[in-house]
Amino acid sequence: MQSQSSKPLLVYDNACDFCQYWIAQWQHVTGERVDYAPYQEVAAQFPEIPLSAFENSVQLILQNGTVLSGAEAVLRALNNSPFLWCYYHLPGFASGSESIYRFIAHYRSFFSAATRWLWGTHTEKTTFCFSRWLFLRGLGCIYLIAFLSLWVQIHGLVGSNGILPAEQYLEAVRQQIGAEGYYLVPTLFWLNASDACLNFLCAGGVLLSLALIAGFVPSFTLVGLWMFYLSLVTVGQVFLSFQWDVLLLEVGFLAIFFAPLQLRETFTRASQPSTAFLWLLRWLLFRLMFASGFVKLASDEVWRNLTALNFHYETQPLPTSLGWYVHQLPEWFQKASIIGMFAVELVVPFLIFAPRRLRTVGCLGLVGLQVLIILTGNYCFFNLLTIALCLILIDDVAWKALLPKRFMPTIHSAEQPFHRYRRIGIAVAATLLFFLSGLRFGGQLFREIRFPDVAWIAPFRSVNTYGLFADMTESRPEIIVEGSNDRITWETYQFRWKPGNLDVAPKWVAPHQPRLDWQMWFAALQGSYQRTSWFLNFMGALLQDKPEVLRLLADNPFPDAPPRYVRATLYEYRFTDFTTKRSEGTWWHREWTRIYCPAISLR
Repeated sequence: MQSQSSKPLLVYDNACDFCQYWIAQWQHVTGERVDYAPYQEVAAQFPEIPLSAFENSVQLILQNGTVLSGAEAVLRALNNSPFLWCYYHLPGFASGSESIYRFIAHYRSFFSAATRWLWGTHTEKTTFCFSRWLFLRGLGCIYLIAFLSLWVQIHGLVGSNGILPAEQYLEAVRQQIGAEGYYLVPTLFWLNASDACLNFLCAGGVLLSLALIAGFVPSFTLVGLWMFYLSLVTVGQVFLSFQWDVLLLEVGFLAIFFAPLQLRETFTRASQPSTAFLWLLRWLLFRLMFASGFVKLASDEVWRNLTALNFHYETQPLPTSLGWYVHQLPEWFQKASIIGMFAVELVVPFLIFAPRRLRTVGCLGLVGLQVLIILTGNYCFFNLLTIALCLILIDDVAWKALLPKRFMPTIHSAEQPFHRYRRIGIAVAATLLFFLSGLRFGGQLFREIRFPDVAWIAPFRSVNTYGLFADMTESRPEIIVEGSNDRITWETYQFRWKPGNLDVAPKWVAPHQPRLDWQMWFAALQGSYQRTSWFLNFMGALLQDKPEVLRLLADNPFPDAPPRYVRATLYEYRFTDFTTKRSEGTWWHREWTRIYCPAISLR
């Protein structure tokens, strides 16, 4: 019998909850290409098909009357080209897929319950319009934090009167490697590296961040933000060499293709984001979290024997006062915390690729870990950026269930099919980025295997590897910088955020990052100024009384004239306990170790 429809007709069992749910999902995929009808209503129109066939599997009736059933009917209806090719050409694929289909159909009551548990009962089309809106606003806020935080210290770090002047750095690159430097050191400051241009890029980054938050031309705004921040990171040298700086660049680069091509992003004409770049952002989140857990297990015994948190809170770069209290908790709690952390970093990331409800659970677990890290440590905007990535794990249906109705906007989807060449471009770009990131990720996990060299992408810092605290620091050396006019009486330079005075509580400073204070932590671990290339520049700036550098400190003990001599001594710091804090009012205990940098003066 010929089908009377001008389109294929998929006939299903309307009495089956499992069938009803997945038919609703397939209707979103096929749109107007396929008609659907329950066999309870149309079986009489097809007497050549036994009733038992309708009861056991879906039937796809083509325009020419050909009847397909089971897995073949599903693949043809969905027009799934890769799987269709495998079905018709790959030996064993057809029989295997039909066996799986029959197994699911036989136990459909179980799989119906599993579907409700994993995906829920909502049959609306899965969209990520609100998720993208939240993600882009979050990313705009993080860019704003990054540019503002850098702007207030940029001149002391890399300004013309700073510790590592950008102009001198670029001139050295030009002299040593010539024209190749424009590629290896990509930055807009090749045009002009003056202090005015430092101000211009920081101010421009702030304005572009506000534009992204407001939703104005998001794709082009993100291009500008990525270029500006890459330019600053490149000339920032050691002061902008942190994992969150390159993470922001990688997230920002992927967001360029994830954002809508609209003059103003609105919910009245919301387009579905690129599926390819949605998954690339999720893949980035997976790499970030899984690698963070993997490197701890692979690199340091104290993580494997669950003792790392016995000293982590006091040895991290900039502790918080809450971290002091957590440090006092018993060892069983610290070990349980490490087990929980490994569960979140090594197991939960796989839920990123799971169905809706498990993915939502995974999102909550990842966000919960980031909140705990925010409370016990100062890691600038890193944790906020990770939380922003987690937002795209939740689709719009899940947001409706999680948020009160007054916070959930009405979204009017406006499907805008991509031009063929744009689809090809997105596919090629996404495939290349996935391949490159996979190579770098594989090289990080399997170091004994020689992966192809992809160093040519390194200058752009947009395909990276991650993993914090691979080597745990078990003690806390701290540099104390002092100045003197007679080499007898020494006055201490106090920093704004890093530990110094013993009775000053550890402070919260995140999401701002005081980059000099952070680098002082790394410098102390080096053990000597000879191993820290920028340290003598910093000491020289104190002797020259450079105001841009002095503004990075909490106070200047020589307000009238610079000291004749400066030196740096190394102390071993550790947290006090409750008894000492109550009796002496001190948060820290310290012991003198040795001279870090001997007394120096200007010639």
